Amino acid sequence: MAKRALSWKRAAAIGWRDLKSAPGKFAFVILSVAVGVAALVGVRGFSRSFRHTLSLDARALMAGDLSARIFHAPTARDESRIAMALDESKTGIQSTWVTNTISMASMAEHPVPLLVSLKAVNPNKYPFYGAVELKPAMSLRQALKGNSVVVAEEFLIRMNAHVGQSLRLGARDFRISAVIAAEPDRLSTDTGLGPRVMISQASLAATGLLARGSQASRRLLVKLPQGMNPIAMRKRLEAALPDAEVIDYKQGNPALNRGLNHATAVLSLICLVAMVLGAIGVGMAMHAHLEQRMDMLAILKSVGATSGDILRIFLLQTLGLGLAGGLLGVGAGVGVMAVLPAVFGKLLQIPTALEFPWSSMAAGLGTGLLTTLLFCLPPLLEVRKVRPVLVLRRLVERGSDGFGGFVERWRKRWMQLALSSLVVVALGAIAWALSDSAKIGGIFAGVFAAALVALLLLSAVTLWLLRRLLRRVRLRLPPSLRQGLANLYRPGNQSAAVMAALGAGVMLILAVYLMQGEVLRDVRKSASPKLPNVFLVDIAPDQVQGVKTFFQHQKGIVAPLNLIPVVMGRFISVKGEPVRSLRGHHFPRRMLESAELCPAATPPVGDKITKGKWWKNDYAAEIALNEEVARHLDVGVGSQMELELGGVARKLTVAALYHPDGQHLGARVAFVVPPGQVKGMAATWYGALHIEPAQVAEMERALFARHPTITVVNLADVLQRIDNVIHQITVVVRFLTGFSIFAGLMILAASIASTRYRRMREAVVLKTLGATRMRIVRTFSVEFSVMGLLAGVVGVIFANLLTQLLLHRLHVRFQMEWAATAVALAGSAVLATVTGWIASYRILGLRPLEVLREE
Repeated sequence: MAKRALSWKRAAAIGWRDLKSAPGKFAFVILSVAVGVAALVGVRGFSRSFRHTLSLDARALMAGDLSARIFHAPTARDESRIAMALDESKTGIQSTWVTNTISMASMAEHPVPLLVSLKAVNPNKYPFYGAVELKPAMSLRQALKGNSVVVAEEFLIRMNAHVGQSLRLGARDFRISAVIAAEPDRLSTDTGLGPRVMISQASLAATGLLARGSQASRRLLVKLPQGMNPIAMRKRLEAALPDAEVIDYKQGNPALNRGLNHATAVLSLICLVAMVLGAIGVGMAMHAHLEQRMDMLAILKSVGATSGDILRIFLLQTLGLGLAGGLLGVGAGVGVMAVLPAVFGKLLQIPTALEFPWSSMAAGLGTGLLTTLLFCLPPLLEVRKVRPVLVLRRLVERGSDGFGGFVERWRKRWMQLALSSLVVVALGAIAWALSDSAKIGGIFAGVFAAALVALLLLSAVTLWLLRRLLRRVRLRLPPSLRQGLANLYRPGNQSAAVMAALGAGVMLILAVYLMQGEVLRDVRKSASPKLPNVFLVDIAPDQVQGVKTFFQHQKGIVAPLNLIPVVMGRFISVKGEPVRSLRGHHFPRRMLESAELCPAATPPVGDKITKGKWWKNDYAAEIALNEEVARHLDVGVGSQMELELGGVARKLTVAALYHPDGQHLGARVAFVVPPGQVKGMAATWYGALHIEPAQVAEMERALFARHPTITVVNLADVLQRIDNVIHQITVVVRFLTGFSIFAGLMILAASIASTRYRRMREAVVLKTLGATRMRIVRTFSVEFSVMGLLAGVVGVIFANLLTQLLLHRLHVRFQMEWAATAVALAGSAVLATVTGWIASYRILGLRPLEVLREE
């Protein structure tokens, strides 16, 4: 007659009774789950709100979600296509046109007219993000009411004017109502050939300046409703405007976009690490618990319980512990997320009322339960092998020696191996979900699996070598050292499991530290506070030396003046196709027919070569392109382009593509040629430098007095905002990295401490045989430190490997951090030793009878 299976209700009662018998023993499981889930919920919830804030900053630098630029007045057909693509009445999308042109402005008090960069907007809509800051303070709608304009301070300096005076544009007079203190999309618009003058669209139409054939560019700014995919809408706009250059807010500023993408990658990695470290802690604690409960399992089987009954009991127990730890972690994570803005205070421009992290809570709780179950199933399957006779045989049972015994043991554990493979696959899927990248999930799971396999092989090799070594030299070693090394391979020891947990933890924690360090270093390099914030336009060749001399004696210069020459050329064909027939490339044809080219023997400052090689011959028939321009024109390294320079047609081969950082002069020109190709041609020079913002106005007045034809473009306020955002990214990433490392150390400490119950009997046996307390201290210290050091070696190796793979995907250079590597290596040994003794110091005070009576 078949045995009746234990009911789930009865199994739950037995599991609950076991929990109540020694609640302190399960604190490690609950703590591991809680810390992992708290880190996951807190980091993920806060980082989502932070990334939303960063995206708003990026949108403000373009004043919209999308921008489509054309160099002609939109036709009725264009307007119809745009209306169909946006469908504003149904989708909630908003749009507005911004017109940029040049004009001459004059004032009655200053008879000499001045060339100005004229910008026309609809003040009822513009800007969609950010704000135009004016002096005196007022809204843009108020400032542009009636016949009014706002001007940059450079205009007042050049014209010796003040607010309230009138200027003439075309056939109309306008009153200067305010000075532009900050313009949100200054980097996204044309720098122009003169000081900024901003006007309403209606007033610009009244001036008559936009006659047929006038040199004007128009930008269609688009604001999307929350949740709409900007990439899909960008494609629709590109289809509606085949000749337009369409970009989204992430492309508006390369430095901020790079910082945003890298911050997202690091924060996703932190979430993954929090999840896996918590799972490691749970697996270690449950493994130790099951090892300690082997007697109880044998007794249950001797009274008729089946393996299925025992699995049911401990499966419910595991899920209960995972749920308790998960709920505790969710509460702690929400608390962390709520406290963080108050802790940072004014340091971060993040609203204190953050969105409640329902999705992060669900992800944290679900991930906690799933990883708890996945990591506990392999040790739970061990109960199938428990036999009643184990109670009598355990004390004398030994495992097989050498690799043969190792292979034999794992051959019998084929189900655990299969289940472990399932755990790795599941981790990859969770990593995919948390990082929104299948590739990152695959890399993470692959490196994690490789590290675990390497750790297990290392433990097998190490134990085999130690056993062989001690057989040869044990009589020449100090007793404590000999005993401590022998403890690593004693029957029933958890050295392999602890080494795997500790090594994986070291790998993940060090990978987070290394990655955030390299990412932040790269972000700071691409958005350094010493990057140019003032640009000089239209410097004549005979003014170059005078400008250099002028800035050698100016106050507040942070980064010296950098000058580049620009010559004009005309593209005839691209890849054999005439420029006049190019359509659908979303690159303005006008910028090919009147192209600015920079002659340079080496890549301009701020340009990073992404494909190809730079020329070594100054007369090479080659050309280098901005990679974004190359993408629009569908050209690559080796493509042919025909260019007219100085009246001579030349066929050039694309030698290299480069990525500009958006902050240096190199970002101004899309094409670079060898100096010999333009030798003898007239060039216009552009300059850039970084000067303290407070000194800009004084410098402008002095430069205008000496060189009145040079235009100064002041971007100090915009770059200051970018620098503030990059600073926020740095602070948040470093803080959350530290939080993750602290949480990881807590979990690893709990994992190591969970083995203390196994050592109780060992200490008692040693005391019974006459060992002193110091002998036990030295023995266990050797065991802890060697185990931590070996785990640290593998953890450090795989941490650097994982970091290199992830940084390569982000196009960030990897550099070996020897100091951090050494600290991690030594720290793993110290952590294992200190944690082991913090959890085990009470063992030294135990009397042998206290433990032996329980046998």
